[in-house]
Order: sequence, then C-alpha cells, then structure tokens
Amino acid sequence: MRENGQRGMALVTAIFLLVVLAALGTYMATISSVQHSTSAYGVQGSRAYQAARAGIEWGAYRVLNDGDCGAFPETIGEGDMGGTLSAFSVTVTCSGGGIEYDEKGDKFHIFTLTAEAESPAGGYGRPGYVRREIQATVTDATS
Repeated sequence: MRENGQRGMALVTAIFLLVVLAALGTYMATISSVQHSTSAYGVQGSRAYQAARAGIEWGAYRVLNDGDCGAFPETIGEGDMGGTLSAFSVTVTCSGGGIEYDEKGDKFHIFTLTAEAESPAGGYGRPGYVRREIQATVTDATS
C-alpha cells in the first residue's frame, strides 16, 4: 500500500525536466543568434576593408597621374562605389610628394595615402557601424 506522501512525484519530475529543457533551448537559441551577428559583422568588416583598399587604389591612380597631392582630401561618397561597397563612404588623404628625392641619379617623389572607409549606420558606437583605415606609400619615378 502506498503512502499519501509519495503521490505526485512523477509530476514534480516532469515539471523539472520541462524547465531544464526550456532553459537549454533558450540558451541554444541565444548562442545561435550571437553567432549569426558575429558572422554578419565579420562580413561587414571585410567589405569596409575592401572599400578602403579601393580608396587607396583610386588615390594612387590620381597621385601617379597628377604628380602631386593637390586634389586631396577627397571623399568617395556613399553610393559612388558599386555592388556591396555602395554603403560605404571613403575618405582619401595624401601627404608628401612636394620634395623630390635623388638617389644615385634616380629622381622620385614619395606620397603617403590614407583611406578611411566607414558605414553610415548611425555613427561610432551604434550597431552596424564599421570603420577600416589603410595607409600606403606610393613613389613615382620622375626620370
């Protein structure tokens, strides 16, 4: 014969298991969401880097064709680049180039280009904001 003190033990065990399984499911959903966000920010960071590289290449083209930093700083506005880079604004600055160097008869100028790409998603500290900066040195042979 059973005693009344042990009745309902299966119900308590079932409720405990349901609570534990619900907590585990919530934890797994949170982990999945964080992984998705991290992946998306990684892709955005790569796009910002590529936009900055495009800015450096554009700046190098301008410097080597013009021979000086006269047209800088220059901003490539949002939407001026195509494809997935169109969401970025790129600012390209140039320094140097005014001095002609002579190394054993070879004359050249040295230009330092800096490209800063950033997404317009609300600015620094906001979700989705990404910024990358690249610096490169370019030389031109004048003789």
